[in-house]
Amino acid sequence: MTDIGSGAAGPVEETAAVPAAAAAPATLWRDPEFLKFWSGEAISQVGAQVTTLALPLTAVLTLDASSSQVGFVNAASYAPFLMVTLLVGVWVDRVRRRPLMIMANVGRALLVSAVPLLAVLDLLRIEHVYIAALLVGTLTVVFDVSYQSYLPTLVGKEHLVEGNSKLQGTSSLAQIGGPGLAGLLIGWVTAPYALLINGISYLVSVLTLLAVRRVEPEPVPQQERTGIRTSIAEGIRIIWDSAHLRACALQSGLYNLCWMSLQTVFVLYAARTLGISPGGIGLLLGTGAVGSLVGSMLAQWLKLKIGLGRAILAALLLCCLAPAAIPAAPADNGVLSLALFVAAFGLIGAGGTMANIHIISLRQSMTPDQLLGRMNAGYRFVSWGTLPLGALLGGWLGDLIGLRETLFVTAALFLTAVLVVLKSPVWRLKEFPPQIVAEPRKADAK
Repeated sequence: MTDIGSGAAGPVEETAAVPAAAAAPATLWRDPEFLKFWSGEAISQVGAQVTTLALPLTAVLTLDASSSQVGFVNAASYAPFLMVTLLVGVWVDRVRRRPLMIMANVGRALLVSAVPLLAVLDLLRIEHVYIAALLVGTLTVVFDVSYQSYLPTLVGKEHLVEGNSKLQGTSSLAQIGGPGLAGLLIGWVTAPYALLINGISYLVSVLTLLAVRRVEPEPVPQQERTGIRTSIAEGIRIIWDSAHLRACALQSGLYNLCWMSLQTVFVLYAARTLGISPGGIGLLLGTGAVGSLVGSMLAQWLKLKIGLGRAILAALLLCCLAPAAIPAAPADNGVLSLALFVAAFGLIGAGGTMANIHIISLRQSMTPDQLLGRMNAGYRFVSWGTLPLGALLGGWLGDLIGLRETLFVTAALFLTAVLVVLKSPVWRLKEFPPQIVAEPRKADAK
């Protein structure tokens, strides 16, 4: 199979990326430039978690928002992942990535700070919260696509697994501690002022990103100018034309479809059938983040022990078999049931994070730098695009056949993600394959 992209040929890109990562030491713990970037990304992740809780609570507690209005706030937060991700990918491939991350965090700081300021002036309306949620979500897309595309030029191919492990670890910590921190801040200073403090955290992140001194290469200029649609198509094409990337994207979409179905139905099952309190449900789901943290620590070790492809397959087996323990548990909230729920969500988190670390590293190592932004955006469009479909599927099946029965069906569907990888060359990989050779495409017809 021929892997096709656009822009300059592969060797030009490899040469261009060397100066950025050449000075990196043997371990990233001793690389001050990565540590600056890592700390800035970690602060941004915590800030995003605080915003996720504080923004809708501002609508509830300050504006007395209805359920439907809170739903609109949450929908506005996630809509950009489907609306603008592919366009952002084109943008990220045409400019340097670190300035985009800095710009995104400055914008998020201003937006989340504007909400409490409007509240103090008694000018805050629910429409302002909708707009803030939509724009913050858009800037989150910009930051996320940029940092995944920036990492290879910062640390080099040899440190991708270590770098992604550290980034996934801080993401897991943010998911564990972010909502709790948001709750403490809201209880201490109320929801609007928690957003103001959160705005300051984004500015601290900006300072750490500004402190990175390793030179980021200029983006490889296109030999012929292409339009937006062609550029987006090239990002999708590089995924489709590669058996490795295509399998990874498909398994990710299937996995996320099943995960959202599981999460949607489990909340109803735990509350209505088992009588578990909302706080208890939150704690059970939170064990997945704890598992994710453990998985981020074990990912590098697993790859060294059994190789890249088998590490991906083993991690997927772990997180795709674990959901079966949830409907198999006794239909009560006894000790055995709770223990099985904790084990299941913990294993889902650990396996999912290990698979994610290796797959992200595989994507980054295979893709030419001039296509990284569009590849990451196209991949995220496929994998995140199935989340609302999973929620609809779980809700529909829950009404049709029952909640526990739907959990059994969903647990079985998880195995489709494993089958996709087994039918692909991914699981046979010992190490990262060669970088895809990008071939130039013709300009748009006039």
